Amino acid sequence: MLPRVSIHQQGLVREAPSSMFLRFIIALAVLVAAACGAAAWWLQQPLTLARPEVEVSIEPGTPVREIVRLWREAGVEVQPEALYQYFRWSGEARRIRAGSYLIARGATPRSLLEKMVRGEEELESVQIIDGWTVHQMRAVLAAAPSLKHSSAAMTDEQLMAAIGAPGEAAEGRFFPDTYVYSKGVDDLLVLKRAHAAMARQLAAAWAQRAPDSPLRDADAALILASVVEKETGQVADIGKVAGVFSNRLRLGMPLQSDPTVIYGLGAAFDGNLHKADLLHDTPYNSYTRAGLPPTPIALPGREALRAATHPEATKALYFVARGDGTSAFSETLDAHNQAVNQYQRRQHR
Repeated sequence: MLPRVSIHQQGLVREAPSSMFLRFIIALAVLVAAACGAAAWWLQQPLTLARPEVEVSIEPGTPVREIVRLWREAGVEVQPEALYQYFRWSGEARRIRAGSYLIARGATPRSLLEKMVRGEEELESVQIIDGWTVHQMRAVLAAAPSLKHSSAAMTDEQLMAAIGAPGEAAEGRFFPDTYVYSKGVDDLLVLKRAHAAMARQLAAAWAQRAPDSPLRDADAALILASVVEKETGQVADIGKVAGVFSNRLRLGMPLQSDPTVIYGLGAAFDGNLHKADLLHDTPYNSYTRAGLPPTPIALPGREALRAATHPEATKALYFVARGDGTSAFSETLDAHNQAVNQYQRRQHR
């Protein structure tokens, strides 16, 4: 039976195979532990940044190695292979979300990965206001920070085709709201969201329309809502303004809305509406033409959409601005003329 600890052969003492294997395992374990300790230490060390803040935008489907390259090129001074291997072997690489990410000095490899996995993006926002025209909306989008301005050189027709609504008039088709977006996103994506939001809001309002509505379809509701939006100074009056226009439509009376005339004048409008403007016939002149204008004249908000489809019950056929944001409503032309004289004189004193 051979000794368990050692054997003697030609005067030399050798370790048994089992002892040598044990020492090897121990040495390997020490090396692995040291490597793990070094890795754990590295993961907690602040990354060296070329500037106080570094930002990267990651598109959907970007490979992990490309993500590492983007951070490196943006100013994260790290050995790319080390960061790539950490992302890969962490088991979290496939959970990295597309978006725009910002890190500052003090960020570590671990916190960088966690930020991308959680989708903690740097976001911007743009606000579209009720009553704006599509031209005003596009001007604000063109100046919005951190957007990719793909639509800037497009006509309205090209823009609508690009968002999947070819042949649809752009005016009125975007819902006024605040839209949050990732930095570097294409402005067409924001426009698609606003367009889809208006479609949803219009469908919801049309589904709740009054049984006696004079409107033939949802598009007519959108047009009327845009006129109501431009005519209303106070939300409290919006239902009654819609009621006046609905009454006129039922009777076949012209809407006689100044905002439609102004819209039809376009760049020719000098800021003051003259009697000659009211007589100048355009498709949008609701003094010279009965019924609704051919398209919306602005972007109506939720209240205007609801008012157009479910107006307040009223016998009024006329209204005039009081000068304080509210309107005076009248059922007869004589009463309306008296109101016009009263409030117009007050405004011009």
